Amino acid sequence: MAGFGEPGVDAVDAAGLTVGVVAARWHGELTDHMLDRAVAAAQACGARAVAARVAGSVELPVVAQALARRCDVVVALGVVVRGATAHFDYVCQSVTEGLTRVALDEGKPVAHGVLTVDTIEQARDRAGLPGSAEDKGWAATVAALDAALTIRGLDRAGQRVGFGG
Repeated sequence: MAGFGEPGVDAVDAAGLTVGVVAARWHGELTDHMLDRAVAAAQACGARAVAARVAGSVELPVVAQALARRCDVVVALGVVVRGATAHFDYVCQSVTEGLTRVALDEGKPVAHGVLTVDTIEQARDRAGLPGSAEDKGWAATVAALDAALTIRGLDRAGQRVGFGG
């Protein structure tokens, strides 16, 4: 959620990197736009984007893992709206744990761009639509690329890395 202390989302110089973006088809009117914004962010950063679609958010981690084996960073996008059952909690936990596992197992940044919201209006406000308060597709992509650059910078002894511009 946006608020005090949120990091910037300005484009970073990620020339030569490849971003794998996987987006769920549920709530396609939102995830389509989030995917477009993620690809636009990758391009603005000088990176190449590879895109894939899956049925729902539960399928994101396995495709994220396949992308992580082929790309420098991965961005997973989806929308999960709370309903009247515990299904929301199971889906959100499964996706979060799965994406974290992919990042750690593959040693590559995997951005969690899945909107976990109580209402569809909250999702619209975070999907980067005209008038939205946030642009999760863009922000998740820049964050993943920034993390990749930080990891690369760790190889340079004696330098501070990841402190921003």
